Amino acid sequence: MIKKIIIASFIASSLLALTASEYKTQQMKEFKKQNTGFKTYKNSIEQEFKNYQKEQNKVFNAYKKELSIFWKKPSLSTKKMWVSYTKDKKTRTNVDFENETIIIETIAKNEKDAKSKLQAALAKAVTINTKEVQENDPLEIKLSKIKKPLNVVSDEVNKEPILSTVIFEKKPTQETLFKYVKLNTTNNKIKSIKSDKIKHSKVYSIVVKMPKNAMIKRSKLYYDEVKKQANRQKLPIPLIFAIMHSESSFNPRARSYVPAYGLMQIVPKSAGIDTYLYLYKKKKLVSGSYLYNSTNNITMGSAYLHILYYKYLRKIKNPDSRLYCTIAAYNTGAGNIAWAFTKTHNMNKAAPLINKLTPEEVYKKLLRDLRYDEPKYYLKKVSSRMSSYHKVYGL
Repeated sequence: MIKKIIIASFIASSLLALTASEYKTQQMKEFKKQNTGFKTYKNSIEQEFKNYQKEQNKVFNAYKKELSIFWKKPSLSTKKMWVSYTKDKKTRTNVDFENETIIIETIAKNEKDAKSKLQAALAKAVTINTKEVQENDPLEIKLSKIKKPLNVVSDEVNKEPILSTVIFEKKPTQETLFKYVKLNTTNNKIKSIKSDKIKHSKVYSIVVKMPKNAMIKRSKLYYDEVKKQANRQKLPIPLIFAIMHSESSFNPRARSYVPAYGLMQIVPKSAGIDTYLYLYKKKKLVSGSYLYNSTNNITMGSAYLHILYYKYLRKIKNPDSRLYCTIAAYNTGAGNIAWAFTKTHNMNKAAPLINKLTPEEVYKKLLRDLRYDEPKYYLKKVSSRMSSYHKVYGL
C-alpha cells in the first residue's frame, strides 16, 4: 500500500514538474511575444512621429519660401532667439536672449510708415505673453493644423510674460508703454537700407538693448517651478538654472534644428520618451506645444537630469565627479561620457576608471577627451554658471 502511494506521489510530482516546466516555457513565449509586440509598437509610434516631423518640416520650408518673397535672409526662432512676423510678413521681431537685444525690422516705402510699424511691433514685443504667441503667431497657426499622431501628447502653453518683467519694474500702463516705445524709436535710432526684394522700399530697423540684469530677471520667473522640481528630483537648484541658461538663455520659444524645444531644450524622440516614461509610466512622445509649456519643460528637463545622475551614471561614486559627467551627458549623451574614458560607449567599463580619479581629474579628462568640442564648452559654461546662480539665490 505504501509502495503504491510512493509511486503515485512520484508520478504526481513528475506531472507537476512537467506542468511547471511547460508553464515556464509558455511564460517565456508570452514574454517574448509581448516584448516583440512592444518593440513593434515603439517602432510604430516613432515612425508616426517621423511622419509628423516631416509634415512639420514641409510647413517650415513652405513658410520660409513665403518669407523669402520679402526678406533676403528669412529667419525663424532658434535656441537663443525668438523670431516672429506680422501676418503680412513685412515686419519681424527678433529677440536675442543671449545678447539681450530686441531687433525689429520692417519693409516700408517711407520713414513715417516705417516708424508707425516699428512702434507697434516694439510695443507688442515687450507686452505679449507666451500663450498669445502660441495662439497668434502665423507659423504656429499653420503647424497647429497638422494632424498629430495618437501617441503624441500635447498641452496648452501657459500664460507667462516674455519681456514685460524684464523691461518694466511692474505691469506697464499705457502711458509707461508709450514713453518706452517713443524713447526707443526716435528718428536718429531708426536705420534703413534698400530692400533687395521689394521695389521702391527700404528695410527700416531699430536695435533696443535690454536692461543689464535681464537674464537674472528672466530666471526669477521660473524660480518656484525650478525649486519644486529640484526638490522632487533631488538636484541642486543652481544646476537646473545653469542648464536653462546654457540651453536657451531663458528663451521660452526656443527651438533648435534637431528639433529640441523650450527652456531646457528637450528632444521629443530621445530624452522626451525616456523622461515621459520615467515620470508617467507611459511610452509617449511629446509635441512642441507640450514643451513650450514652461512647467512641462522644467519638469521633463529636471527629470532627465535625474535619470542621468541616478540611473545612467549611478556607478560613479563621487557625487562631484558624477555631477560633471551628468552636465556633459545632458549635452552629448551618457555613451559619449564613457567614450572619453574607454573609447567605447560602455559605462560599466568607464565607471571603475572614473572612480579611481579625483573630481578635478575627471573634469580635466572630460575637457581633454570628450569626443566633440561642444560638450567641452558646455561643461565649462554650466559649471561656471552654477556658481553664479548659487550666489544669486544664496543657495
